[in-house]
Formats: sequence, structure tokens, C-alpha cells
Amino acid sequence: MPAPATSPAPYLGPGRSPRISVICIFHNADVFLAEAIGSVLAQTWQDFEMLLVDDGSTDKSAAIAQTFADGAPHRIRLLAHAGNANRGMSASRNLGIAHSAGDLVAFIDADDVWRTHKLEQQAALLDRLPQAGMVCGTVNYWRGWNGGQDRLVPTGHVTDALAYAPDLLLSLYPLGRAGAPCPSDLLIRRSTIEAAGGFEDAFTGLYEDQAFCVKAYLAAPVYFASNVWLDYRQHAGSAVATAHRTGTQARRRQEFLGWFAAHVARREFPGKAQVQQAIRRENWLARHRLTARIYRRLAKIARPQKSRQARK
Repeated sequence: MPAPATSPAPYLGPGRSPRISVICIFHNADVFLAEAIGSVLAQTWQDFEMLLVDDGSTDKSAAIAQTFADGAPHRIRLLAHAGNANRGMSASRNLGIAHSAGDLVAFIDADDVWRTHKLEQQAALLDRLPQAGMVCGTVNYWRGWNGGQDRLVPTGHVTDALAYAPDLLLSLYPLGRAGAPCPSDLLIRRSTIEAAGGFEDAFTGLYEDQAFCVKAYLAAPVYFASNVWLDYRQHAGSAVATAHRTGTQARRRQEFLGWFAAHVARREFPGKAQVQQAIRRENWLARHRLTARIYRRLAKIARPQKSRQARK
């Protein structure tokens, strides 16, 4: 366990910039939002500000967020897009970043929960490892909140170690088998976010995190810790679960891989040819998976018709 980071003093507001900016984006998350915010306020590290970004909610989420902001006006701010528009996850994260002041930035999605030492331990690691651009750990895939079985999932292809591009690109999802970082688990240097160019607004939901990570991997090394800092809530309304349920996951994957190929083509870095080859392989597999899925759906539609014809 890393030693406590320097000066975890509380953020007291005007005239003083916080060390860490915490950004929580939300869209119709009134069931879970208060618990997510509460887990941030309960951190042992208190030198932070919190920016709550409303992505066009139509439920009680904005009212919940406003209550927290009113209760701690020097620490918590509520932001929204012009016209209360729903612009998606990437644009909402970028809005929070644009209004933030900390040298370090953390994200927490409205349905997730942090463990109490997250910010303290992650800040200590980044203080100890000035070359690291961001840090993340093992994630608890949290089903216990609803009576299910929790599962600990390591992030990265190494443990308690730094990793560099191109290994990050080749070893982590979606090109490799190792787990990619969960946004709610990251603590990132502002300089790394700026070098990466922030999040890609075109990715409004699924794969917005992967697009950012690709850019961040090329900007700075990543430290993968064995610590568990995040309870990553698993539920039917999450973006990933919704994509699988509606059948849009395969199409979104192809769109991401197309963006990935174009982004890598514009960059120069060691191992570029190997990464491009891996992207081509995944593109081929994605196209064939999609073709097979369409064929199976057409077959299901055709089967009842054949049965009706046979009965005539």
C-alpha cells in the first residue's frame, strides 16, 4: 500500500485550487446518483472539487445534484450543456474537464461507488511515479448491491507495474485479452488529458472510454495497481448492458475500430505497424461476427415462415 500523498488538506473554495478535480457525468440516474456522490464526499483525501455534469436528464437527477451543490458551494458545482441538451458521455466529460482546476482528474459514473481510500492511494502513486500519466487498479464488478455475486477483475497485462505503448495498445481490450481501465477507476494527470486531446465527442456512449484510452496510452505510461478502489455497478440499465440487449454493440465496435485505425494512421510511434496489423485483424473478425449475427437473425425469421408453409 502506498504511503499517504502530500497535503491531503480539504478544499476550502475561492482563492485556492484543489489538487484533484472529480467529474461525475449523469443522465437520468436519480436511482444511484446520491450514492455515487456520497462515496466521493467520504474520501479520506479531501483536497478535491467535484463537478456534476447533467447530460440532459429528464428525471430527478438534476435536483439531486443541485441539493449537493447547494450544500457545499465551494466544493461542488453543477454544470449542463446549453439548452439542457443530451450530448453524450464524451462531450459531458469534456465539459467537466473544461471547468475543472485540479492538476489531477478523476471520473466517477453516476451508478458507481468509490472505496474510501481511492483518491489518497492513487495520488500517492502518481507522486511516487512522476512518469505515469494515469493509474488504475483491480475492479470489483459489483452485483452484490442487488443480491448477485461480485467478481474482482484485474486491469492491465501487468500488476503493480508501469506499462507503455505499444504494449498497452496490443495487450489490452479490444486488441488484446487483458482488461482495459474503467473510467470510474482512473486518476489522470491533467497534462496527460491535454496531451491526449480529451475525449472524442463523436463517441456519445459505448467505446467513448476506449477512444480516450487509445489517445492516453500514446501520451504517457499507465500504472496498473492490484488495489481495489471501485465498485463497478452491474445493472440492466448500464450503457454496456443496453448495447448488448439492443444488438448495437457489434456496430459500435466496428465504428470504434474504424476510428482507431484512422487515429493510429495519423500518429508515429514505435510498434505502429504491429498495432495496425492487430487492428486489421480485429476489423476482419468484427465484420464476420456481424455477418454471422445477421445470418442467424434472418434464419430465425425464416424458420417460422417455413413452418407455416409446411402446415398448409
